[in-house]
Amino acid sequence: MLNQTAADTTEDLEQALAETQGAGLDQSAAEISEIKKKSVSGALSYFLRTAVLQGIGLVSALLLSAFFSPEDFGVYGFVTQIIGLLVFFSDIGLAASLVQKKNKPSLHDYRTAFTVQQLLSWFIVGVAVVIGFSGVIESKVGSEGVWILLALSLSFPLASLKTIPSVKLERKLEFSKLVFPQILEQLCFHGVLIYLAWQGMGAMAYAWAIILRSIIGTISMYFIQSWKIGLSLDKDSLKDLVSFGAKFQLNDFLARIKDQLFYLALGAFLPLHQFGYIQWSKTWSMYPYNLTVQNVMAITFPTFSRLQKRKDLLRKAIEKSIYFISLAIFPLLTGMAVFIWPLTQVVPRYDKWEIAVPSFIMFTLSIAWAAISSPLVNTLNAIGEINQSLKLMIIWTLLTWILTPILIWQFGFNGVALSSLLISFTSGLSIYYVRQSVKVKLWPQVKSQLFASFIMAVFGILGLQKWASSMVWFFAGGLSSGLVYLVALLIIGKDKLISEIKSLR
Repeated sequence: MLNQTAADTTEDLEQALAETQGAGLDQSAAEISEIKKKSVSGALSYFLRTAVLQGIGLVSALLLSAFFSPEDFGVYGFVTQIIGLLVFFSDIGLAASLVQKKNKPSLHDYRTAFTVQQLLSWFIVGVAVVIGFSGVIESKVGSEGVWILLALSLSFPLASLKTIPSVKLERKLEFSKLVFPQILEQLCFHGVLIYLAWQGMGAMAYAWAIILRSIIGTISMYFIQSWKIGLSLDKDSLKDLVSFGAKFQLNDFLARIKDQLFYLALGAFLPLHQFGYIQWSKTWSMYPYNLTVQNVMAITFPTFSRLQKRKDLLRKAIEKSIYFISLAIFPLLTGMAVFIWPLTQVVPRYDKWEIAVPSFIMFTLSIAWAAISSPLVNTLNAIGEINQSLKLMIIWTLLTWILTPILIWQFGFNGVALSSLLISFTSGLSIYYVRQSVKVKLWPQVKSQLFASFIMAVFGILGLQKWASSMVWFFAGGLSSGLVYLVALLIIGKDKLISEIKSLR
């Protein structure tokens, strides 16, 4: 056992750095240089990966919007909310605790986390089987929804097999190695989904695509990062992991009450086609967020955890991440909000979604605040200030459950997106909490992008009728609006842009 642990230990970056102890400041500088190098290369790898994934997802969404009905989107959306609630029981924060852990996790730590996850994941399968065959949801989503639920539940035991390899790669900051399995998964998922949708299988296509994605992802991950799988329930190890993981998981639990449970209640209350409009709007609006924010957050959590004792470097890292996130996401959100209505006009099969355009625009605009607040909440978790992020999640959960029903009563299903937009402005609280620990300056990081996006929006709105006249004008409008953003950004913030790009080298 000692030999196995020692062999496992030498794989991690921490061991390599520890071997240079005694070098004093040189060792510290070398470690910081290594963190920066791997974080930047990881960010680039993740950005390219996410660009590929979002490109695949966008093509898939375009095709599925033509093949699927609002009811098909509603079935999948309703079932994913159920699974989203069950996700809470699949981890209890152990993976995050392993990543955030200051000292290197032992083999007992890894095996304890793996054992607990396996037990929890099979518990989820059992709960899903009971729900599926009890008839509780079949009246709402039909037999297709039941099979999607079972397929999603079976993906949990398979996903837990990937957790420890992923954690080990994240602790070594080897982000680029996580790219290949994720791309392979998405190619498999969307390829199968589009083909079966084209064949007229309807929502049932999701079930087959989910199972195949899970199998392919697990196999490919073990080719890249294997580990000595074993079962263990070390009491001290579990106690240590849960001390952080419990609070992390409570935060996640509140997020699921705010999102999955609330949307599940909406799906039960609203007609399926209206819930389908909400699901379609929210899913499409999330593409820029997934491309930029989620991409960066996957890297910043382990990176910020490594920098939590160096507040000066942590401040620079936070500011830099906010700058590059807003640089990319602000024009994407602006373009989507402006061009969604012309899209429903130039693509005949998209006219059924025109009624959901107001919801789409409001969801999209709310993402702008989330693009700033999410990395900051991630920062609070990474530096151990999870009590602060819990406060934020409690506020957002209460506002969602109180404000949204009132706005639905006043504005129908569009009230869901309006509530999301209004609540997003409270994200300013995340800035306040982070500044209590790290004196970040965010306005200089976003002002140029904000002004350039505003100019882009004005240009796009002025040409709305022209962009909606034909597909040629639609693409011409998109390209010219992007050019307007780029020119405005260079005029307003050229020096800042050049400086930030140079600092990555």
